[in-house]
Amino acid sequence: MEEIKKVSNENFDWNAFEQELGLYDQSKEQITEAYDKTLSNINVGEVVEGTVTGITKREVLVNIGYKSEGIISVAEFRYNPELQIGDAVEVYVDSAEDKNGQLSLSHKKARQLKSWDRVNEALEKDEIIKGYIKCRTKGGMIVDVFGIEAFLPGSQIDVKPIRDYDIYVDKTMEFKVVKINQEFRNVVVSHKALIEAELEAQKQVIMSKLEKGQILEGTVKNITSYGVFVDLGGVDGLIHITDLSWGRVSHPEEVVALDQKIQVVILDFDDQKKRIALGLKQLTAHPWEALDQNLAVGDKVKGKVVVMADYGAFVEIAAGVEGLIHVSEMSWSQHLRSAQEFMKVGDEVEAVVLTLDRAERKMSLGIKQLSADPWESIETRYPVGAKCTAKVRNFTNFGVFVEIEEGIDGLIHISDLSWTKKIKHPGEFTQVGADIEVVVLEIDKENRRLSLGHKQLEENPWAAIEAQFPVDSVVEGTITEVTDKGAVVTLAENVEGFCPARQLTKEDGTTPKAGETLSFKVIEFSKATKRITLSHVRTYEDAKRAEIAAEKAEKRAAADATKSTVKKINASVEKTTLGDIAGLAALKSAMEAEAKKGKKAAKDEE
Repeated sequence: MEEIKKVSNENFDWNAFEQELGLYDQSKEQITEAYDKTLSNINVGEVVEGTVTGITKREVLVNIGYKSEGIISVAEFRYNPELQIGDAVEVYVDSAEDKNGQLSLSHKKARQLKSWDRVNEALEKDEIIKGYIKCRTKGGMIVDVFGIEAFLPGSQIDVKPIRDYDIYVDKTMEFKVVKINQEFRNVVVSHKALIEAELEAQKQVIMSKLEKGQILEGTVKNITSYGVFVDLGGVDGLIHITDLSWGRVSHPEEVVALDQKIQVVILDFDDQKKRIALGLKQLTAHPWEALDQNLAVGDKVKGKVVVMADYGAFVEIAAGVEGLIHVSEMSWSQHLRSAQEFMKVGDEVEAVVLTLDRAERKMSLGIKQLSADPWESIETRYPVGAKCTAKVRNFTNFGVFVEIEEGIDGLIHISDLSWTKKIKHPGEFTQVGADIEVVVLEIDKENRRLSLGHKQLEENPWAAIEAQFPVDSVVEGTITEVTDKGAVVTLAENVEGFCPARQLTKEDGTTPKAGETLSFKVIEFSKATKRITLSHVRTYEDAKRAEIAAEKAEKRAAADATKSTVKKINASVEKTTLGDIAGLAALKSAMEAEAKKGKKAAKDEE
């Protein structure tokens, strides 16, 4: 066993130690008093300054000059990740001794007690302060500043738009106090304000060096529906959507992406408003300059419909090279139609070049030219006299417009619809969209019109009708319509006549109504105008006249007989005796009186 060396102090009084006799020149009370003077005088509830003496994962040790060190949770220093041993910090004395005999301190309470004064001082002095971003909130972030929860708007985090707010949570950053509501004790801070002054100086330098046509490299900072904002290294420029590509662009995202580095050219800038107009497409040659030099009118091209309008469609045959197909060049038909009936955006189409102006960078196209013009061979396909089926497209007061096939239209005049029926408007005879049989009557190739007929499909029935309804014949008819001018009367199937109003009155003086069937006399028949004029009045007036005429004839016959008798008597007078003459004279007088009476009656009747 190793020998244990004994160390002794010759001057130590072991007897005094054992008997607890005074070992020092001062009493215990004096020594305690002297020791207490080396410690800080602390009062519970006050704020003092201490020194960090130790940092662990959970605690921070702080020496405030007391007989023991205080322990503070490391969570109270989250706002200051740069805290180190030896740093001076303010603490609030909760108690000189807790239940474990430990000095109890709080850094958070110390900060809160002086926080409002510090915040107001920072605003007044435009001071840069540090804050700890605790969490996100609606419209921005919550920042711990001197123990106060301040609001950091999203627009005040940085000079560029923020796409991910979460990356700032749990970070300590520098801020400026920009607004304080004293009544509600609300504090608004800004990080953007710190860098704006520096950026403004950078902008002045950059703007002073800008020139139109200058090519710079930038980073896509923000994308909107109308253009792209590019960071040129401290100053922003805008590429309008029309300057992104020579071709059509629906949205800038089709061309660029966020944070993408791109080459741009300066188109224009405004020193006062700090606006810079940039271009991307200008860095490449215009597509019209690269267009095939052999392309000419009449050539066929293929492309995609990029824009639609009622009057036509714009077709992109190469990036930045477009041609217009007018709606009139989409079909040989002359009907007014919308371009949307033929195609839509995104359709791949083939067309024929109609006009080409390289100087003006304009081109017109057509698709109807891909098929033969139906009017070129109209005489052989639809000669005069040809019968075919057409579709009713439209009405007018004077006729019906029909379409035989795409691009071939014709007109049926209202007078060529029916041989016999009186038609006031074509809508009475057919309807839009209906099929109708027609005969080609005339070809107008220059104006692309056909004169058509429908009634010509049948023989003209008016020769037979004339024989059936001769003038002065009396027929039965049914009134179908009554107007101020007269009545339309149906005489037979598809045969109508017209009775003027003055010829329509019935024998009792009343006017007949539609639906009544009466007898009519044909007083006029016009084969040329296909018109039958009727009279109901004549049917009963002519009968009366015939009856009167018969009575007159009968009376005239009676008078003539009396005259003949008188003549015979006069002739025989000369052969009679005087006696006979006296008797005959009396008879003669009586007969002459009778004859005069008959003449007078006849005259009165006339």
